This record gives sequence, C-alpha cells and structure tokens, in this order.
Amino acid sequence: MSTPEPYAPYDPSNRLATPQDPHAAARVARLREIGIGDAPIPEFDEFAKSLAHITGAPYAMVNFIDEDRQYFAGLYTQEPDQTGVELPQHAEPGREMPKDHGWCPHVVTRRKAMPLGDVCAYPRFAGNPVIDKLGIRAYLGTPLIDTRTGITLGTICVVDTETRDWGQEGVETIKGMAEQLVRRIHDIEDGRP
Repeated sequence: MSTPEPYAPYDPSNRLATPQDPHAAARVARLREIGIGDAPIPEFDEFAKSLAHITGAPYAMVNFIDEDRQYFAGLYTQEPDQTGVELPQHAEPGREMPKDHGWCPHVVTRRKAMPLGDVCAYPRFAGNPVIDKLGIRAYLGTPLIDTRTGITLGTICVVDTETRDWGQEGVETIKGMAEQLVRRIHDIEDGRP
C-alpha cells in the first residue's frame, strides 16, 4: 500500500500559480535607478544572515523580482551540519530562481507580509517546486516598499525545512527589518556609506 502525496504536484500550466504583476517594468526601472542589479551585495548577504539568526531560520533572502525571474542580492544559507537538515540530492540554493518558484512574487503583488507556517497546508502554494527541490515547509516574507515612490522593490524572506508558527512577533520582526533595509537602500541611492 503506497502513501498518498501530501500535496498536488506542481503544474506550471496553472496560471494562478504566479500572480499577474502589472508593476514589474516600473520596479525594474526603479531598481536600475537606485543601482541594484544582478550582482550579489555583500551588505545584503550580511543583512540576510542577521535576519536568519533573529528568526531562527536556516535560509534568508533579500529578493528583487523582474518580469521573468527572482534575484537574491542577499542570501544566507546555513550549512547542513549546522542545522542537521539534509537537503534533497542536488539541491543547491542559488542566487536566481524562476518567477513561478517560491512565494515572494505573491508578497510583491499583495504588498503585505505573508506567513505560511506549513506551505503544504495551502492548496494554492503546496505544489510549488521549491518544496521538492529544497524541502521548504515554512515561509515568512514581507515586501520592500520604496517610501519615495510607493513601488514594491522586492521582498525579504526566511524559509525553513520544518513547519513552524511564525506568530505575530515573527511578522512584526520581519516587517521592522524590511523598513530598516528600505532606509539603507535609500542611503545607497543617496551615496551615503
């Protein structure tokens, strides 16, 4: 007797998987204006590391999204021996991911924090490819909203390979850190170290 799958397999033809994003072109133009592009930013890597430590998550990202893909300008991943987590074979979290993978595109279009304590408990999100590729089970993300233009620049997020209750404290923590990072992005734009 076989055990049934806990979620439906990912169907890339499902148009509801990734929300329509009418502001993608404006976001890309604004990111170029600020000077954020396709290169890792060591300061954002440090920010991601701090975010992971504060939330207790094994992965954290500073994510910018264009019309077709996501780019992690800030990325932190704990080594498996630090977490005790064995990633699926050939799983290598990288800097770039298709736009229809993960949950950050939903956060960008919603423009508010999204805590998913168990991604498999949500039919809309349960079949996402990163569940199988990286073994992700919990997600917490919030938008980076440019206070100068109102454009959502991207997200910061943390993910875990175990289910977890992020709680209101976790949501407030990540929202506060997003505000800090937006202020830092404005400093970068203004040429302040």
